Amino acid sequence: MRVGAFVLAAQFPGQGQGEALHRAVRTTEVAEESGLDSVWLAEHHFVPYGTCPSAVTLAGLLLGRTRRIRVGTAVSVLPNIHPVALGEQAALLHLLSGGRFSLGVGRGGPWVDLEVFGSGLRAYERDFPESLDLLLRWLREPRVSADGERYRFREVPVVPRPDELIGGAGGPEVVVACTSAKSVRLAAERALPMLLGMHCGDEEKAEMVALWRTHAIAAGHPPEEADAAAHVSAGVAQIADSRTEATETLVKAMPGWLRLGLGAHVTVDGRPRSMRDPVAYTELLCGLHPVGPPRLAADRLAATAERTGITRFALLVEGSGDLAATEENVRRMGAEVLSRLR
Repeated sequence: MRVGAFVLAAQFPGQGQGEALHRAVRTTEVAEESGLDSVWLAEHHFVPYGTCPSAVTLAGLLLGRTRRIRVGTAVSVLPNIHPVALGEQAALLHLLSGGRFSLGVGRGGPWVDLEVFGSGLRAYERDFPESLDLLLRWLREPRVSADGERYRFREVPVVPRPDELIGGAGGPEVVVACTSAKSVRLAAERALPMLLGMHCGDEEKAEMVALWRTHAIAAGHPPEEADAAAHVSAGVAQIADSRTEATETLVKAMPGWLRLGLGAHVTVDGRPRSMRDPVAYTELLCGLHPVGPPRLAADRLAATAERTGITRFALLVEGSGDLAATEENVRRMGAEVLSRLR
């Protein structure tokens, strides 16, 4: 079982953006010190829900600050960037980190980002499969051209080649954020592992894993390959001496952040949107994930692995909104939870 931290660089009420980003860096450093397997970096634009606008840029910094831990994006929003540009950055990080980089990509949402970056609503609604396939080709082939509906260019060499990792083979891992049956099928047909959201419970995640396996085998991938897919389950983790204490910590801090952060999203086309009740959502997350004493947290993770087959976790550890409390939370995850799982 591989347990990592999910880092949003969340800006809680009363905090500055630099403070949120500093907490993201410290969370990663402490995660490595504490024996966690990975950190997964979120990417958002123009909202305090997350203050990191470029997960690959932050990943580069953190790969340079660490020596062992895997660093992944969760996710790089593909409609906001040219697939070749993202592929070049991913190859660079993969090579220079000795293979410690994972590229998580997703479709994002119908946000104003699409207007600001000039990609348009079509990039979100229609063009994600074409963008993903071009990205994969860039990471797997020595020369690439494009003749699609969105991207067209003459053949060019791939530089640097991600398969030229010294002492290793192949390019960086690619993971796809999946929130619908359509995205599950898209990932499965390409044999790409899924990143499943923290709002989903074990039953829903198990159904998505089973659906992924069905589509992967139907696309011609061997059953043993499908069974070995390294999907990632996102969640929340807060370790305390009691479940009540851990829950109170999150219910006190997270709703204010969620209310500001989620409420700041603006749709590109003015479509109406609804927002979850922040308190109810926080309570839901506390019920689904490892929130409580170390033994409860370990049992929850083990139960999720047994029910879903997923053995990789990306856990939001900054839910208190406080740097010192986040560092303590990560250290307790390493010392008191991982020891029980291993």
